[in-house]
Amino acid sequence: MSTAKDYIEYIMEQLSEVEGVSCRMMMGEYIIYTRGKIAAYVCDNRLLVKPVKSAAALIPDAKYEPPYNGAKDMILVENVDDKEFLKYLFETIYPDLPTPKPKKKKQQA
Repeated sequence: MSTAKDYIEYIMEQLSEVEGVSCRMMMGEYIIYTRGKIAAYVCDNRLLVKPVKSAAALIPDAKYEPPYNGAKDMILVENVDDKEFLKYLFETIYPDLPTPKPKKKKQQA
């Protein structure tokens, strides 16, 4: 099962006040970026944030689930209807998110 278009649209509307938030479709699911860093996945109509310390502290009783088979567990955010909480969550976890690795330049043959 993949994420429904109306669900990702709802999540992105809920995150609309987060600085630099964007999403990208990847094989029927979505990756959510905050100012260029991967912050969360939306898979099977579930919002899953990176399991950084600040996220675990904000959601201490959270469930951990993999976004897809074989992936590392992430924190399931069940309170997606609270726009202010989501904004606070994404702003709080941003400093703890890993910086993306620079892309390697393709070598010409």
